[in-house]
Amino acid sequence: MPLLDPSTWQSPSLSGGEYAVTEPATGDRLGTVTLATAEDVGAAARAGRAAQTEWARVPHFVRAAVLRKAGDLFTAHADELRGWLVRESGSIPGKADFELHVAAQECYEAAALASRPAGQVLPSEAPRLSYTRRVPVGVVGVIAPFNAPLILSIRSVAPALALGNAVVLKPDPRTAICGGLSLAAVFAEAGLPEGLLHVLPGGPEAGQALVADPSVPVISFTGSTAAGRAVGEAAGRHLKRAHLELGGNSALIVLEDADLDAVISTAAWGSFFHQGQICMTTGRHLVHRSLYEEYVERLAAKADSLAVGDPHRTEVHLGPLIDSGQLNKVHGLVEASTSRGAKLAAGGTHEQLFYRPTVLAGTDDGTPAYAEEVFGPVAPVRSFATADEAAARAAASAYGLSLGIVTRDTARGLDLAERIPTGIVHINDQTVNDEAVAPFGGVAASGTGARFGGEANLEAFTDVRWTTVRGDVAPYPF
Repeated sequence: MPLLDPSTWQSPSLSGGEYAVTEPATGDRLGTVTLATAEDVGAAARAGRAAQTEWARVPHFVRAAVLRKAGDLFTAHADELRGWLVRESGSIPGKADFELHVAAQECYEAAALASRPAGQVLPSEAPRLSYTRRVPVGVVGVIAPFNAPLILSIRSVAPALALGNAVVLKPDPRTAICGGLSLAAVFAEAGLPEGLLHVLPGGPEAGQALVADPSVPVISFTGSTAAGRAVGEAAGRHLKRAHLELGGNSALIVLEDADLDAVISTAAWGSFFHQGQICMTTGRHLVHRSLYEEYVERLAAKADSLAVGDPHRTEVHLGPLIDSGQLNKVHGLVEASTSRGAKLAAGGTHEQLFYRPTVLAGTDDGTPAYAEEVFGPVAPVRSFATADEAAARAAASAYGLSLGIVTRDTARGLDLAERIPTGIVHINDQTVNDEAVAPFGGVAASGTGARFGGEANLEAFTDVRWTTVRGDVAPYPF
């Protein structure tokens, strides 16, 4: 029996009007959802706050059971959910399977949080028991983007619920089903009580209302750096925590001892996976000058060999970009880069939303596709002469999300990584990696640090409360 029921997607409780969910590869209409207004966000936040008090008092093993069941359901309904990820977000099936795997693992890891030791016994100067414990914040607002819609929703939703909170989730309308309504269906089937998870597809107005709402003390936002700055500023005005996972322009450093036979596949994956629409995408290839010419030639040949097309109907390596706005941004950066002297070694063309994997050689600090986050399948390549120069160029970015270093000398790679500020480092791997058990987050313009996985989730979605207990009423001098 299908998990998703299209008849429920047009909610009478929401008042923002209808939105047509479309398939980027064809432009076909896949369904219709109702958008949320600012007033709808306020109503959901109040309902979540009312339901959360009882949920926080539920025994930990009951909450854990709901999360484990949700994880099982992502696996049991993988065929159905895979289809939505492929058609609605333009994912190839392998990428969709990865999202489903991570979603299940996020639920299982969150289930373990429910019984996590959550406090300390403290020494005290007075004759009393003094201790801390973590308590749920109440209602968590989650704002998730289109590019990895399931992962980037579930990794906040699951731990927040497991720790006793309610959640208001605002998915990107372009992926309202696979990044929003699918979670609502999974958790309803898993036995989550009503009122604890509200899925409200909406635009900027809904997001602004969620950040401002007094019933929502914590915001978990994933998206662009520009939007993240606005969220952080607004959250600061309202004295609430904002966990920001933002953009990136991650570097892959290829040292002179690298094995090119092995590295080209890794490098191509880092730049072209999901059409480059990943925050961790390898946006800058820094290659030792002794390997540079061959690297460009081989990476371009790899790009030319990759199939681009409709991932629902044909077997391809890359699917479509999400919409025409993203296409125009990507192509504009490529054209601006070649006009400033970069050499187009591969790609640079498109048919409809299908953009060819692109390699740009001869890039420098003034090359737009090298200096900026492209969010498309574009691999700018630049040479360096020394490790010092590589470190300086990798660090010369406003972003600090992920870093890859390829070398046969892993100790040298680790030493080099110490000189480059990033939230994530991979030695002998590309920049796009994710695991439910690992902390995830960037520094500088890439966000406010690690906020997923284990202790990071405890910090993100709970408050620390100090409690003391005395046997008798405390005496005072007056």
